[in-house]
Amino acid sequence: MIELRNSLLTCVCLLLACPLVLADDPQIHWPSGWQIEEVVPEGAAADKPQSVSRQRAIKNDENGATLMVMELTATPIEAGHTVNLAGVLLEMRKSIQKDFAQGGYQSVCSKMRPTTLSGLDALETTCVITQNGRRVLSQTLVGAVDTDKAYVFSYAGQTDAYEASKDEVSSVRDSLKL
Repeated sequence: MIELRNSLLTCVCLLLACPLVLADDPQIHWPSGWQIEEVVPEGAAADKPQSVSRQRAIKNDENGATLMVMELTATPIEAGHTVNLAGVLLEMRKSIQKDFAQGGYQSVCSKMRPTTLSGLDALETTCVITQNGRRVLSQTLVGAVDTDKAYVFSYAGQTDAYEASKDEVSSVRDSLKL
């Protein structure tokens, strides 16, 4: 699961390349029983406001092993900058595939499909990660852009947990206030 966290972090970091300005954090209601984390970028002081908002929830089993991870990243966009959402998600998807391949996994990702995220037009793609032909993880990326922010909502987990958590993921997506 460490590779899963590293892949999620890599994907989110790709959005950091967008020009930034300060902005408010989105509102999100995480499911009960999940470990909630406010993610502070490496090297950033915890007492200084950050321009990029990252929030993460982790679902662990009874032994503390990670089953699922959901993360929402909001990246402010500089006035006049246009985000190529399909291009950003494509790069994120490539990064996921490369990271998992380096760990000995294979991955197949779906084509980008239109969806919504908190009422915004969005794009979504899901990657299925296998090892020796056995499905071990799934990861979904949902990206949206409004006038001043780019958002990525991602969720990933072990196969059984991913399937079992669909209602919780839907609840979080439905509760988002971007």
